[in-house]
Amino acid sequence: MKFAEHLAAHITPEWRKQYIQYEFFIFQFIKCIFLFSLSPVVDLSDIARFYANFDEDFFHHCEKELRKINTFFSEKIAEASRKSSNLKSELHNAISSQEGVRARSGKRFAVKKALNRQVKKNVQYRKMHELRLAFSEFYLSLILLQNYQNLNFTGFRKILKKHDKLLGTDAGAKWRQQWVDVAPFYVNKDIDKLIHDTENIVTRYLEAGDRQKAMKRLRVPPLNDQQSPWVTFKVGLFSGAFAVLVCAVIISAVFTNAPDNWRIAVRLYRGSLLIILFLFLIGVNVYGWRTSGVNHVLIFELDPRNHLSEQHLMEIAAIFSVMWALSVLAFLFSDALSIPAYANPLLLVVLLFAFLFNPTRTLQHHARFWLLRVLGRIVAAPFFHVGFADFWLADQLNSLVPVLVDFQYFVCFYVTSVNWEVNTGNIPCRMNIFLMDGCYRKSILNFGDTILIQGDDRGGGEMRDFREFVKNF
Repeated sequence: MKFAEHLAAHITPEWRKQYIQYEFFIFQFIKCIFLFSLSPVVDLSDIARFYANFDEDFFHHCEKELRKINTFFSEKIAEASRKSSNLKSELHNAISSQEGVRARSGKRFAVKKALNRQVKKNVQYRKMHELRLAFSEFYLSLILLQNYQNLNFTGFRKILKKHDKLLGTDAGAKWRQQWVDVAPFYVNKDIDKLIHDTENIVTRYLEAGDRQKAMKRLRVPPLNDQQSPWVTFKVGLFSGAFAVLVCAVIISAVFTNAPDNWRIAVRLYRGSLLIILFLFLIGVNVYGWRTSGVNHVLIFELDPRNHLSEQHLMEIAAIFSVMWALSVLAFLFSDALSIPAYANPLLLVVLLFAFLFNPTRTLQHHARFWLLRVLGRIVAAPFFHVGFADFWLADQLNSLVPVLVDFQYFVCFYVTSVNWEVNTGNIPCRMNIFLMDGCYRKSILNFGDTILIQGDDRGGGEMRDFREFVKNF
């Protein structure tokens, strides 16, 4: 892998502008070669003059980049030192408070004081859990800063080596020895000390001396975040299969003489298709955020060590899209396959829900249950703390109102349907009738509109149609 690609794969997105502009220097070399080929060369003095002008401009940009990197690194290392001191202070207070609670646990207290002691223990447990998370995130930031340090030094070394190779001089090597090798961002080893101290603190105080467990908690994901070729292959395979199957669905729908009302099939399949399309577009969004330097992992408070990439999201969407297309084809050819037509959309939705609620630690368990927790906080928003991810997903649900309406129709259809082979579209309104059975029992003797008005309050538009039917009858 070329260093330009290596640098682009390993940079921290929100620090993108603070790294060495390696591609800019490569462009400068290309520009130098191009201009040299166009310039009239008379003797060696012209060549020396041309290279001298290039060197002056080249090393001026090197000095500018070096100042930028030194300044940014000094700010980050100072910030890391302050944060390390704050975390140590919080850990010391938590341990002191915990020891105080244990020291009093052997004395006799009244019931109220015993309850207060239990509350304090719970608070201390939550505090230690928060400290584990804080040290884990702090350790990740230290590794990113160390990576920033190493990448920039390697970038300077490689670009100056290319300079010497292109111009046939050793000016680049001398400049590196004079400026880069003694630069603060390179000679400063405080970052290594902070990393070592963090590992020891977590091992000793937060994991009871278990270094293996501590390092597992502090584990940093691969910084290049490259996708597996197998995932890429599956995305292409299932996307191509879906394109072929959609063509087959369209052709079959045009030339199949189905006596049923098409609106029923559309409403049964539309919701699941919109969910799959929404999932695919989320993957496109993640790709756009990543390539634009937006750290969505930090914004959505995802686990930086375990989260889905854009290709994983597209892979899941592509697999479900193939399942959706196969279900539609099975619906269209249900007579030939000798299966109930309306069993196909139900089976598709059952598979989708089985994937989402699968309790085993397989099939992206961490991501699925993160989604379920967010949805749970959205439903119970007045009772739980909500964050940006909750607001964002709730806002997306506003755009998915047709999906929620179709889901309601889907449930009503299968709860009340009596014929899985042929349907007319009038049966699903019975669900609201069952919901208002108690209202009917209380008002049936009045022979008035009370029952129907109460039905409107409970059932909405479908019951207004039913009321008109009753009045006409």
